[in-house]
Amino acid sequence: MMRLAAIKASLRGPNALPLRPVDQVMDLERLGAMHQSRLSFMRILVRRIMLERWQINTARLDLCAEGYGTVIYEINTAQGLFSFVIFSDYLSSAERNDRVVASKWDLTMALVAGRVEDDYLAFLRQNVPLQEAGRVDARVFVLSRANRSARNFDYVVEQLAQGEQPDVAKIAKVGYLYRTTAVYGSGKLGMADWDKVSTRYPDFARPFAAEMFACLMLRNFSLLQVEHIAQQRNPQQYNPMQPHIKRYFGIGNSTGLGMAPYLINHPMLINQWIEMRELALALVRSLGFIDDRIRQQLDALLARCAQHMAETFTEDPWQTNNNVRVIEDLSALREQAGASLHDWNDLLAWSEQYCSLQGQELLVSILLELYPQLVDGLDDYYCVEEFLDLDSLMPLQKLKEVIERRYDWALKIDFNAVGSRDIFWYRSQDKMEPRLGECALDQGREKQMPLGVGYAVYKCYQLLCQYIKEHPEHTTARFMVARPKLRGIVRRIQSMDRCVYGDIQANLLAKDVLPMHLLRCKLSFFGVSKFDPRSKLWVRNTMFQGAPLLEDIGHVYNDDWFMPLAPVVGGID
Repeated sequence: MMRLAAIKASLRGPNALPLRPVDQVMDLERLGAMHQSRLSFMRILVRRIMLERWQINTARLDLCAEGYGTVIYEINTAQGLFSFVIFSDYLSSAERNDRVVASKWDLTMALVAGRVEDDYLAFLRQNVPLQEAGRVDARVFVLSRANRSARNFDYVVEQLAQGEQPDVAKIAKVGYLYRTTAVYGSGKLGMADWDKVSTRYPDFARPFAAEMFACLMLRNFSLLQVEHIAQQRNPQQYNPMQPHIKRYFGIGNSTGLGMAPYLINHPMLINQWIEMRELALALVRSLGFIDDRIRQQLDALLARCAQHMAETFTEDPWQTNNNVRVIEDLSALREQAGASLHDWNDLLAWSEQYCSLQGQELLVSILLELYPQLVDGLDDYYCVEEFLDLDSLMPLQKLKEVIERRYDWALKIDFNAVGSRDIFWYRSQDKMEPRLGECALDQGREKQMPLGVGYAVYKCYQLLCQYIKEHPEHTTARFMVARPKLRGIVRRIQSMDRCVYGDIQANLLAKDVLPMHLLRCKLSFFGVSKFDPRSKLWVRNTMFQGAPLLEDIGHVYNDDWFMPLAPVVGGID
């Protein structure tokens, strides 16, 4: 594992590795073309669970024949004891709603520190099923809810009850039994905040580790529940699901605009994630030895990814066309690599000339997969102290230079052009969820969220240039006195100049902006797959498909569930 000093030297200075340029990496459309990788949070979490052999046991299983009731898992790690509490309640079809405005769900869940006794369970029972309408305490890390898949859940139960296995082709179309509609953490609704979790609970002291773990536990419960109901329904003919089919079930997820502001409001954290991913790629490009084994592995991964994309179903024409193009890209990459492969830089340059953005970024994920010895461990540096500092002594000429160098992309945008400032971002009063408003149609622009970083920098630069004409010798401090409302954006500009990457280079106020790219960027860091856009504002996807099962913990582990494929009928467990 690289030490911090080596990482810093690899990012900047005379010994820096050849990182991809910031204007290439931070382009919004390219960020929206990223895929899962072995540096994604789900892969990191599962790797940790398997290597540390966490003990996860069912401490309470109180379900009726239809699967309603209470279940508590206890999780013993090397560093703590946690509980995962699930409340399964009847939900009529009319009440089932994936949107955030829903008020009832099939399942509600909480990840809790320590053992859950009866009195505390009663407290959770009163609040967890209410979600936003309830309040929990700081023992709770994560609060979540999920709904059954209308297409899969009853079908799988019936198959198992009849002694049959689910049809793999049918599962491939919808790779889950439950779909989450929200996963809350970090201090919301009375829960433990990130500072407490990250400093007192090292098992979850990585970005979104607790949230990802809750989804993994939901996936395992969903498999337990369908088997429980099927066995109760027909104990004579019931047949448990074969393990290789069970592993092909993931958890569905619906993600909307709630994720988008996060990428803008946490620029130093996003920079850290991107830096580690780009550093991993630079290590592969510089040190990744290519021999026959690597060539064969590359060819196998390209073929696997093509099949995975072919097994990805979506009704969205835009995504369908993207998937078809990626399959073509992968075929071309196999041909190119088979004809001549001596240097990763050459193959990457070739992909940038002949492949789509999604094809290019999938190749990056594949290259990371080939060299775990170079890549694994960089996730130890995913956390960063998010502190935007104001350098009041910085001369204004220096500040102007920083803007011109770091934010040249923002200065190139014509913010007076038609459509360049047609939308605004705001937070709904009812659910406190981000929304998009149209300036020409909607009220409330004066309460918009400050997500238009490019426009804010542009305005700051205009005012700065005017001020410098009169006071060229002044420092930032004097400028801040004259323009106190610019303090926030100046602090951001100066702080981001310490990063290699950072701000997303796009006008998020433009009429034609696609929030989908923001969602997908963050989801790729989560590690999801099988993107299924439902509009430009929200997307369905699949989590943990192909991951090990709870019963696999403690056994031989092959960290190779990247881009999982539909199991072969009659396959070996």
